Amino acid sequence: MTEKKAVKKEIKKDTGTISYILGIISIVMAVMMPLSGLVFGIIGRIQSKKSNDELSKKAKKYNTIGIILSSILLIISLAINIYYTINGLNPFISLQ
Repeated sequence: MTEKKAVKKEIKKDTGTISYILGIISIVMAVMMPLSGLVFGIIGRIQSKKSNDELSKKAKKYNTIGIILSSILLIISLAINIYYTINGLNPFISLQ
């Protein structure tokens, strides 16, 4: 019985570390590829709920920041893509 508790405690410790790392990756990927940053942020947020230590609390903050940043940048990039799909690149061509 004590071995099982020790294993569960070790797994909870690992989930805090994993969610912390996913939070950092989520913020970095939000700038480069917002959709993947959103996915990493959601996965990290789910993992951070499994643990209740100090590291998982930091991870929740990082994952939340990553989710919000990814969502904003994804909406902006979609809006830009839709604009240029509808209007084409005519404004850039007319400048030359």
